[in-house]
Amino acid sequence: MKFYSLIYFLFTISVSFAQTPSALKFPVLEHASPQEVGMSPERLNKIDSMISTEVNQGNIPGAVALIARNGKIVYHKAYGMANNEKNVKMEKDAIFRIASQTKAITSTAVMMLWEEGKFQLDDNISKYIPEFGEATVLDTYNEKDGTYTTKPAKNQITIRDLLTHTSGIGYGEIDGDPRFKKIYANAGITDLFTTKNITIEESVKKLAKLPLHHEPGEAFTYSEGLDVLGYFIEIISGMPFDEFLRTRIFEPLNMDDTWFYQPKKNYNRLVTVQKKENDQWIKYPVTFYDTDYPIKGSKTFFSGGAGLSSTAKDYAKFLQMYLNNGEYNGIRLLSRTTVRSILGNQIGTIWNGPKHHGLAFSLVNEKGEIEGGLGSAGTFEWGGYFNTQYFADPKENVIGIIMKQTRGPVNDVTGWKFKQMLFASIDD
Repeated sequence: MKFYSLIYFLFTISVSFAQTPSALKFPVLEHASPQEVGMSPERLNKIDSMISTEVNQGNIPGAVALIARNGKIVYHKAYGMANNEKNVKMEKDAIFRIASQTKAITSTAVMMLWEEGKFQLDDNISKYIPEFGEATVLDTYNEKDGTYTTKPAKNQITIRDLLTHTSGIGYGEIDGDPRFKKIYANAGITDLFTTKNITIEESVKKLAKLPLHHEPGEAFTYSEGLDVLGYFIEIISGMPFDEFLRTRIFEPLNMDDTWFYQPKKNYNRLVTVQKKENDQWIKYPVTFYDTDYPIKGSKTFFSGGAGLSSTAKDYAKFLQMYLNNGEYNGIRLLSRTTVRSILGNQIGTIWNGPKHHGLAFSLVNEKGEIEGGLGSAGTFEWGGYFNTQYFADPKENVIGIIMKQTRGPVNDVTGWKFKQMLFASIDD
């Protein structure tokens, strides 16, 4: 009887493991030694020395860097100062304005609703936001008085166009075309961030009336399309955009420090945006926005393209979910089939270089892998306006994040060096 009891016990244990949520397969990010996941401690130390040197030489005021492989954090360090004028030291849990790193999170939210059958990617956005009506393309512009003429577009803006920055919508203040900077300013479009009492609905409805750079779907123009999709998410989900992200992404992934507007308990962890002046790091002044927007002002503008602030570890959880094919800690946000679509080339030959663009990220292609220093083909990445970078390589199952907060001219080489040296640290 004891033998059969043992067999039954082992059988029930095996069934239990088979039925356990995939948290066993895809654990939460935990710390481990580099050797455990095939990383060289000696080569990681060279990264540590590189970043320390850049801080000591005054090329950056401070940074937080994180490296994870196979779901294990093997490197997470803070360097320099979060605020030089006030002598505030950088800490590993420091909160950074992640700006355009918001875009991938917004895109993920869109694709979660797509999985629920709420819309098709090639639906016209005007189907859901009627203000977009019939698209027009800028034809002529009068520099003297700011007037312009348009011509009807042959195509209409689709949701896919907005996700891939091929809609033709511009980016106002940071637009590469000075005509669009003026057109957007005159129309009262809110670019990037604000402390004013404005909503994304108000700004997007103004934006919808303006001309496009080019025919939708025919070129890549970095745009406010993800702000449009933030408002689109509100329409489709029936809840405020910030609430959707909080309940559907941040809480499931335990991204407790990721917010559009930080709670008061986190105010002292927000890194100051700094610039170099007379060989000193000082707080970046108020320009067309106030860098203190995550902790002051009306706190009503939930920018899907640029509004979030977060920590390196929180963002690593988001990237690990993608490396886990849409799942993290036993909770599935996306199907692996959806992840495959998101990480596929969605813009054809519009880019003819080492990268292409998917539905949420830029992606290294075979040419980029061969060139070296960018990761394997399929590595997905992006960065942010205030000097933050991230990348994740599904083939090597590795994540790299380096966060800084600077504006203005800066002699910063840590972005490319960090990536290049990280891939050189793989040792298995």
